[in-house]
Amino acid sequence: MSQMVTEWVNVAGDISIIARESGEVWFHTKQENDPFAAPMTGAGAEGSTIRLLDGAINLGFAAIEQHLAQPAPTIPAYILALVGAYHTSVDTPRNLRRAAKRFEDLGRPEVAAYLEERAREETGHDRLALKDLKALGVPGERLVANLMPEGIAPLCKRFDDLCVEDYPIGSIGYSYCLERIAALKQESDIEKVQAICPEGVDAFRFLRSHSALGSEVSHVEETIKFVASLPANDRISIVRATYESALIMAQGYNHELLKSDAEIIDEIERAIGEPLTYRRGPSHLRDEKAAAQSAVPAE
Repeated sequence: MSQMVTEWVNVAGDISIIARESGEVWFHTKQENDPFAAPMTGAGAEGSTIRLLDGAINLGFAAIEQHLAQPAPTIPAYILALVGAYHTSVDTPRNLRRAAKRFEDLGRPEVAAYLEERAREETGHDRLALKDLKALGVPGERLVANLMPEGIAPLCKRFDDLCVEDYPIGSIGYSYCLERIAALKQESDIEKVQAICPEGVDAFRFLRSHSALGSEVSHVEETIKFVASLPANDRISIVRATYESALIMAQGYNHELLKSDAEIIDEIERAIGEPLTYRRGPSHLRDEKAAAQSAVPAE
């Protein structure tokens, strides 16, 4: 009978994530004579690998869990989310191909092939966000050219940096983090956004594609299988990159979610150089902005 696989990765200070093939996972604080102090060296397994990766995401988001913003969806917030979606997707194929070329040069064709396939699958997703903005009557190309949401910029930079490293294995951890979180979105989440948009407007191409209704679930499954097959050092680096990406993502997304509609509309109007309107008509958003401003108490 083969021994059950146990994997562990130190991700932050004295904190490690430990996972067993059976499905157990826990966070571990370093102790004296700690059996998990040395890096793991054995083979991986899908059951333990998924729990390491998901544990890394959970730990990254735990830092802001008590302060996580959960506002009701609004049109301005959705427009800003689409701008963020554009920026997190527009350079993905180029970045992944850059990392793939590096692994080809390093004599790791299996990693290069995996990244090339991911690059093909992600090609054109930025256009989905632009089509959604257009469906809402927003000048999307002008908007994304002039606006990079503050909370999204560090996430994009992190991906850029990971993909130009001498050994860019961490790019897989970043990609897993974004795809895993996207795969958590259900049809009910999409319906909440549809409910606030004009009837008959299809502005949900990106959202559907990056949800449990799209290909994200299969991408996550494929990534888990691939990562589990990699050497221990690669798995360690991928889990750490997943954790670091989750930290940046949690802080950045929360920064954007905490903005009021009035702040968002001002940001968008500065970027497009004109009042923000959408297909229901110009008065709606002006009224929405005025309502948001009137809700702020006078100092």
